[in-house]
Amino acid sequence: MKALILAAGYATRLYPLTREYAKPLLKVKRRPIIDYIIDKLEAIDEIDEIFVVTNSKFFSQFRNWQRRLKTKKRITLVDDLTTSHADRRGAIGDMYFVVKNQSVDDDLLVIGGDNLFDGDLSNFVAYALEKKTHPIIGAYNIRDKKQCRKYGVLKIDEENRVIDFQEKPKDPDSTLVAMCLYYFPKGSRALIKEYLAQKIDKHDAT
Repeated sequence: MKALILAAGYATRLYPLTREYAKPLLKVKRRPIIDYIIDKLEAIDEIDEIFVVTNSKFFSQFRNWQRRLKTKKRITLVDDLTTSHADRRGAIGDMYFVVKNQSVDDDLLVIGGDNLFDGDLSNFVAYALEKKTHPIIGAYNIRDKKQCRKYGVLKIDEENRVIDFQEKPKDPDSTLVAMCLYYFPKGSRALIKEYLAQKIDKHDAT
């Protein structure tokens, strides 16, 4: 299994804090946010390589971060060749860029580079492997419909299958929000290309 950390965004909503600095490298309790993600991924035995996709603007910052990082996992940095928010590929575009250009031919665990959460990933990965043929979406019950308006909101049936998925709905039908945590079994990754082929401007809405 491979892991992919999405770290190619430009975090314009945090300007000026992120104008010259990558959001996943901002420190929380004296450690970059991305370090906490690496800790969680390092604990998953099935993962043998971690891809970190960033952009040309911040690539050197991630290279410096990688030099200081202590991990047993293989880390591969990928430059998505964009330089600004205007020409960004978006999260889904970056997923496809890595899969294609790195010839990823394995199950893929995808996580947002600014994703801070409690707990480990062992239960998520175990569930994903149990449902081997299906993509899996990590979700959290925020239990507050007002707060849900800030996130992607999932609605599921009695078998935990997704029956609706809306980005920042004004009137949420559920309090389950997506965590930017996804598992794509090897046979399902063609769906990424299929989605990108659609003429819609939502390539950043994971």
